[in-house]
Amino acid sequence: MPADPLRRAADPQHRTATRPATGGPGTSAVEVRRSSRRRRTVSAYREGDRTIVLIPARMSEAEERRWVTVMLDKLAAQESRRKPGDGELAERAERLSDQYLGGRARPAMVRWVTNQNTRWGSCTPAEGSIRLSHRLQGMPEYVIDYVLLHELAHLLVPGHGRRFWQLLESYPRTERARGYLEGVAAAERLPHLPAARTE
Repeated sequence: MPADPLRRAADPQHRTATRPATGGPGTSAVEVRRSSRRRRTVSAYREGDRTIVLIPARMSEAEERRWVTVMLDKLAAQESRRKPGDGELAERAERLSDQYLGGRARPAMVRWVTNQNTRWGSCTPAEGSIRLSHRLQGMPEYVIDYVLLHELAHLLVPGHGRRFWQLLESYPRTERARGYLEGVAAAERLPHLPAARTE
């Protein structure tokens, strides 16, 4: 479990760097936090689109690089086990349609895509196809379900008018999921500046 965030913020020995995420596509902002209270253990967790790696203050640069790679690979492996495939997405779409849309939205195809970096999902009603951005993989299930339900609603209503939003009113986590996605989008626009580091 990560340390108390207030204590982490008080520890001056941390820095932020952008490095390739070896276990997944593209790059990921990696923030390395050194702590004098941490003796031997290394841990890591996701915070939005960033990865926080917690290491002992005494570690050398070479050890730091090695552990960052190890922890990125470990997190990627854990997340890949949790990522639903295209078949599971189609099953989830059917279940969500039945539960929230009276079973009226029946896509012909639901799949993950890697070419959507500016939107979370898209729908082509004429083809009955739904595509979700790979960036959603690893996010909480209620967020993925919201985006999937959003695109399912577009099979019934093409625009974002009042009738469209009425379809989503029955999903209890709509506002929470939208807030989560807005937070991720805002974090992507913020510069991650290196913090001062002491040896």
